[in-house]
Amino acid sequence: QVEVAESGGDLVQVGGSLRLSCVMSGNFYDLKDVGWYRQGLGKDREWVASITVGMIKNYHASVKGRFTVSRERVERPMYLQMNDLQPEDTGVYFCYATLWHDDSTVWGKGTQVTVSS
Repeated sequence: QVEVAESGGDLVQVGGSLRLSCVMSGNFYDLKDVGWYRQGLGKDREWVASITVGMIKNYHASVKGRFTVSRERVERPMYLQMNDLQPEDTGVYFCYATLWHDDSTVWGKGTQVTVSS
């Protein structure tokens, strides 16, 4: 059984930086794509970035050039480096992983990022 848990959210000023971490446990060989979503207050959950099983990185247009998703090896944590943070980046950030055996998605509980102007 795969579990994911994120951390690293905080209050930061406009233009600041944060690094979120996502620790994964369980059957690492069942992990397919992994990545991040976020949800602002009163908004739908929005995909932010992901790493495919082939280690290809993809980003939402609103974060491209500011955020970097990384993961050294399948058993190592995934990170989201966020630079030049803006108020619209505020929200709860969720780590996720899709699984090979049934194509389901495992979610973390989220970590709060607040960007203050």
